[in-house]
Amino acid sequence: MALQGMAGGAVKFLLVTAALFVVLAGIKVAATLLVPFLLSAFIAIICNPLVTKAAHYKIPKPIAVIFVIVIFVSIALSLAGLVGNSLNELSQLIPVYRAQLQEQFIWLTQQLDSYNIVISPELLIEYFDPGAAMGLAANMLSGLGGVMANLFLIIITVIFMLFEASTVSHKLHLALDDPQARIKQIDQFLASVNNYLAIKTLVSIATGICVSVMLWAFGLDFYLLWGVLAFLLNYIPNIGSIIAAVPAMSLAVLQLGPAAAGFIGLGYLTINTVMGNVVEPRYLGRGLGLSTLVVFISLIFWGWLLGTVGMLLSVPLTMIIKIALENSAEGRWFAVLLSSEESSEGSSEGSREGATE
Repeated sequence: MALQGMAGGAVKFLLVTAALFVVLAGIKVAATLLVPFLLSAFIAIICNPLVTKAAHYKIPKPIAVIFVIVIFVSIALSLAGLVGNSLNELSQLIPVYRAQLQEQFIWLTQQLDSYNIVISPELLIEYFDPGAAMGLAANMLSGLGGVMANLFLIIITVIFMLFEASTVSHKLHLALDDPQARIKQIDQFLASVNNYLAIKTLVSIATGICVSVMLWAFGLDFYLLWGVLAFLLNYIPNIGSIIAAVPAMSLAVLQLGPAAAGFIGLGYLTINTVMGNVVEPRYLGRGLGLSTLVVFISLIFWGWLLGTVGMLLSVPLTMIIKIALENSAEGRWFAVLLSSEESSEGSSEGSREGATE
């Protein structure tokens, strides 16, 4: 009997693993279709609180949806135009920046030669190339712009999602065998996802504005472009702020000098410390944290699976999976493994208090 049980468990594990690989392969093949849909769902979740708020003021839902969509499209098109122009200018200036860098490295190697330290300028350029960092940022934003080329499809999908948003919870209740047992669980899951994405978006917008204002004050070129990059990468905690700072600081080294680049780096550190350690914990709490290792792995995994949009949405997608696991008795153990040390300790204390009560 024991052998049969072990064999049955092994077969179940193999079937689940095979099914997971089949699903991932299907997602990879259908990424072109899934990416606009995921982006639409992300935008709809962000816009839904505004539509819900409008209902409290007796505003008809069609008018509220159209008003929110018009605001979103206006902001998106304005930013797309400004960022597109900045990307074109940056692409043209990257060879100039690389030439400036080569001149500075030649001067540096000449100074080092006087101390009998021989380093090749070509070697320095190979290992430290700010043009490559700026080019990588430009390619990332260009990839996102390629997805936004399906803007009409995304807008139509968002409109339908906003109209259907109020009925999702009710439909899920009806679809379950035991709706009374699951109703609180589903409502908590949907509320957690909405709360996380809405607050994270507001914090990311604030981060992007602060970065743009700071870089404008320093007189750095393309400050709006670096602000948009900071807004997008702020969805990736810990790692995202570092990635966002590299191209701006690389440009600052060439345009303003190493001292100004150091102050800009300090400004990035201050903004992200305040937003990440003061503002976010105040409104999100500690129970939604992910470990740094999970953040890094999710960045690689979702980027491989869905491309540029997958990288930008890697943490929100992982957070949705984590929230779903937290609301499931069978998957709560895996949610603990995904959590950071602080959030896992907080959740264990909460569970002990609940057990005591």
